[in-house]
Amino acid sequence: MKAIILKAPGTNRDYDVQSAIEQAGGYADILPISRLRSDARLLQNYGMLVIPGGFSYGDALGAGRLFALDFLRFFAEEVSRYVESGRPVLGICNGFQVLVRAGILPGKQFEPNKFTLAHNESGSFECRWVTLLAPASNSIWTRGIDFVFCPIAHGEGRFRSSSAKALDELEEKGCVALQYADSSGKLAHSNFPENPNGSMRDIAGICNPEGNVLGLMPHPENAVFEWQTLALASPAANGARRLFENGLHYAAL
Repeated sequence: MKAIILKAPGTNRDYDVQSAIEQAGGYADILPISRLRSDARLLQNYGMLVIPGGFSYGDALGAGRLFALDFLRFFAEEVSRYVESGRPVLGICNGFQVLVRAGILPGKQFEPNKFTLAHNESGSFECRWVTLLAPASNSIWTRGIDFVFCPIAHGEGRFRSSSAKALDELEEKGCVALQYADSSGKLAHSNFPENPNGSMRDIAGICNPEGNVLGLMPHPENAVFEWQTLALASPAANGARRLFENGLHYAAL
């Protein structure tokens, strides 16, 4: 099964994601967005789409905003077809910001522009390791995963909404896929640094109601080897590699 990793100028985690996919048993091509602009149909040749982290277009006008405009301007129809076909889509960090700002997450069933990823509550770029819980959700990516231990590296990762009702709806529809937790496995309850950015309801990642699209701020691609997580009592229990395995398995169905 081959995945496509879509990069823009300023993307810097594309090779990390490619390595993680290979460790999970798959293969991936890295394509610059210019290739897709010239022929958006290329997207349909792949079983899985990943938008990696970095600082696309230098985060001009806001993190992920110009990359999201690429989606909306040049291949909105092809991406919509891809998502609706049920194929797995993953957005990591900047990729998560792109999916939210392009309206791909949380999905068409939700009122537009109710969710965003804002500047960290600390006012600083946060780079540290975090623990994530995987609550019961619709996400195909987090099946069989109890927790993920992996790093974050972002300045605009605070998941928020202007509406408590919208957050309730997100939870009710099974779209909260990952939440920040403390080292004992309990929710962070907005405490810093366990919740490193002040995200509402400790939300670190969300999925669409169908479960095939996942966006998250942390970087699981940087925690797929056991030697990367030796701080854990049981490194093999970490769900970072399993997340990529789940995506590949689902793509092959």
